Amino acid sequence: MIGHELGGRYEIITRIGGGGMALVYKAHDILLNRKVAVKVLRQQYTHDEEFIRRFRREAQSAAALSHPNVVSIYDVGEEGDTQYIVMEYIEGHNLNEIIQERAPLQVEEAVHIAVQICDALEHAHHNQIIHRDIKPHNILIGKNGRVKVTDFGIARAVTSSTITQTGSVLGSVHYFSPEHAKGVSTGEKSDLYSLGIVLYQTLTGKLPFLGESPISVALKHLQETFEEPRVVNPYIPQSVENIILKAMRKNPADRYSSATEMLRDLETCLKPERLNEPKISFASDHAADFEETRVMPAIRGSIAGDTIGAAPAAGRDQAQEEKSDRWNGKGLQDPPKRKWVKPLIVVLSTLIIIGLVYWGASTVLSWFEIEEVDVPYVVGKDETAAIKEIEGLGLKVKDPIIYKVDQEVPKGQVYNQSPTNQRVKVGSLIVLYVSNGPELEKMNDFKGRTFEEAKTALTDLGVSDTRITSVPEFSDEPAGTILEQTPAPNTDFDPNKETFRFVVSKGQETFPMPNLIGYTESEAIKELQAKGLVVDAANTVRKPSYGEKGKVIEQYPYNPKDPVAKGAKVILTISDGLPEEAIEYPFNIQISPAVAGKSSKIRIVYTDARGEDQEWGQKTIRETVNFQVKVVLGPNTEAIVKIYRDNEFADSFSKTYDDAKNGTDSSPETVPGTDPPSEEPADNPDGQPNSGNGQSTEEQQAEGTANDNGGANAGEQP
Repeated sequence: MIGHELGGRYEIITRIGGGGMALVYKAHDILLNRKVAVKVLRQQYTHDEEFIRRFRREAQSAAALSHPNVVSIYDVGEEGDTQYIVMEYIEGHNLNEIIQERAPLQVEEAVHIAVQICDALEHAHHNQIIHRDIKPHNILIGKNGRVKVTDFGIARAVTSSTITQTGSVLGSVHYFSPEHAKGVSTGEKSDLYSLGIVLYQTLTGKLPFLGESPISVALKHLQETFEEPRVVNPYIPQSVENIILKAMRKNPADRYSSATEMLRDLETCLKPERLNEPKISFASDHAADFEETRVMPAIRGSIAGDTIGAAPAAGRDQAQEEKSDRWNGKGLQDPPKRKWVKPLIVVLSTLIIIGLVYWGASTVLSWFEIEEVDVPYVVGKDETAAIKEIEGLGLKVKDPIIYKVDQEVPKGQVYNQSPTNQRVKVGSLIVLYVSNGPELEKMNDFKGRTFEEAKTALTDLGVSDTRITSVPEFSDEPAGTILEQTPAPNTDFDPNKETFRFVVSKGQETFPMPNLIGYTESEAIKELQAKGLVVDAANTVRKPSYGEKGKVIEQYPYNPKDPVAKGAKVILTISDGLPEEAIEYPFNIQISPAVAGKSSKIRIVYTDARGEDQEWGQKTIRETVNFQVKVVLGPNTEAIVKIYRDNEFADSFSKTYDDAKNGTDSSPETVPGTDPPSEEPADNPDGQPNSGNGQSTEEQQAEGTANDNGGANAGEQP
C-alpha cells in the first residue's frame, strides 16, 4: 500500500498501526494538502459481508459524533476490493504506549485523561452510540495533551440489533464488563466499567484481572474480586479509588447511572475536601448471595460413631488409672495437697522463656532491620544530579537507565521515574527514564555546493526558512558556492531548533576597468599590472589607424568602466600608424590680436579623422602671427579648425578629403583684428615725436624682433 494513491486523492505514506480487522496508514490528502489517517479493511475480510458491514458501521458511528475528544471522520470509500475510512490524523501516542513506558502515572494526569474519555463517552451515549471497546489502545493522546477516542469498529447503536453471530463476543477481554463476558446485551454502563479498568491501569501500572487464556480472564470478570487500587499504590487518594470501585462493580446497578454522573465525580475528585473521604460501600455487599457456590464439610457415620463411643471408654480408663495410682497396699490414700503449685511454676517458667525468646528475637531482628526512606522526586532534573540525589539517600538506580527520544524534553533530563511518592527500604532500585532529546539529524558537508541546494536539503528535514541565513563574501569560487557552514559537517542537530549560517561566494571582487585608450603600450601594461590584471601579450593586435602610432586604440573584452576582477586577461590593440589612404593636410592661418598692439589669447580646436574637437593648443600674441595646424583626412571625412580669441569664437576653416587629395591650394587663411584709435602726438622734451604705441624706437625694434621670432615659430604646436 505504501506509495499507493487511494481514490485518486490519498497518497499512502507509511503504516502506523493496525488491529485484527484493519490496518491504519498515515497518508497525505492531495486535494486539501493535509495529513490524514486511512484505515483499510484487511484483505482476508474484503469478501466477508459481515466484516464489511461492521467496518462501514464504524464510519457511520464515528461520523455521527462531533466532539473534540472523538477522532473525526473525513471520508469513506471503496476502490476495487479495498474498503477504507479516512479520519483525522493525531500526532502523538496511544495511551497503551504511555502506560508501558511510565506507569503508574501521576494521579492528576490519569484523572485528566479519564475526564476527557468520559466526556467523549457522554457525547456518544447522548447520541445513542455505545463504544464497547474502550481500552488504552483506542485512546490517542496528541502532543498538545488532547485525548481522542477512536476505533468505533464494534460500536453499535442502542436501538439497533447486534451483528455479531450467536455465541461470539467482540472487544478486548481484559477490559470486558461482566455482562459483556456473558454475551448478553451491553449498555452504557459497560463502557463505564471499561473506563474504570483503564483508570485502574494508569494508576497502578497493572491490569485487575490476568489469566492464561481469554476464557480464564473472562471468568475472573464474572466471579473474582480484584486487588484494590490503594493496596497496589497507596498514594492514590481515596476519592479516586472510590470512582474506580464504583465503575468496576460486577452488578451494573451498583455502577454509575450514566457517563454524566461519572464525569461529574471525576471533575471534583481531586478537590482538597474530597481527597480523604470515607471509602465507598455498597448495600449489595451485606446481602446474602444464595447463588454463591459454597463448600460444605462432609459427615461420615462410622467415624462419628467411633468418636462418640470412644469418649466414655476413655473416661473409665482414666478414672481406673487414677484410682490405681492412689493404691499403696494399705488402702486408698488421701489425694495430695497443693496441686496448683506445680502448674503455676510451669506457667511462670513458660512466660519467662517466651519473654526471653521475644527479647532475643527482637534484638536480632533489629540488627537486620533496614531503614526506610522517601523516594525523591527527580523528574525534570539532570540525569547526573538525579542519580546523585537518589544514591545520596542510600537508594540505587536500576541499570540500565531507560533512554528515549523526546521532542519536548531536553537531552539528559529525567522525564519519568518508578516508583514515585513512596517510602521504600534503603538499597531499593529506582527506575529512571531519561530523554535523549529530540530526534537529531546529521549535518551534511555543503562546502563547494550551492546555497540553494543546501537550503532545499534542510527545508526537506523540516527546518524553517527563517533559520537559514547566508553571508555573501568575495572569493575565487563561482558565485553562489558555499565557502563555510555552521553547524560543522557531521555534527548532530535538532531540525526544530537549530539555526544555520552559510558563507556564500559572490564571485571575485570587481572594480571599474581603466580607460587605456591613448596610452602608449608600455603605459597601458604598467596600468594593468598595477590593477592586478594580466596583459594577453600573445594576442596583442597591431594595425593601422588614425590614432597616434604606438598608442592604444582598443581594449578587449572589457571596455572602460566595465566591472572586472583581478587576474582577468586584457587584449590591447596598438596603432601601427596611419593607413595608406590617409592624407595629412596643413592649415596656414594668420591670426591678428583683437586690437593691434595689445595682447590676445589664441586657442585652436580641430576636428579630423582622428577625432572631434581636439585641442591644438593656446598662444598669446600682440601682433599678427602665422599658425600652421596639421590635420589628417580619410575618405569621406572633413577637417575643421576653429579659432577662439580671448575666449570668444573668432572663425573656422574646413577642408574635405577630396579637396586635399585633388591638391587644392593651401592659401593662408586670415583672422584679422581691429586698428587702435588715432591720437595727436605730443611733443616730448627732447623734440622727438612719440610712436603711436608710446614706445621708443629702440623698444619697438626689440618687440618687433620678438614678434618675428614668435611668428617664425607660430606654426608649431605649443
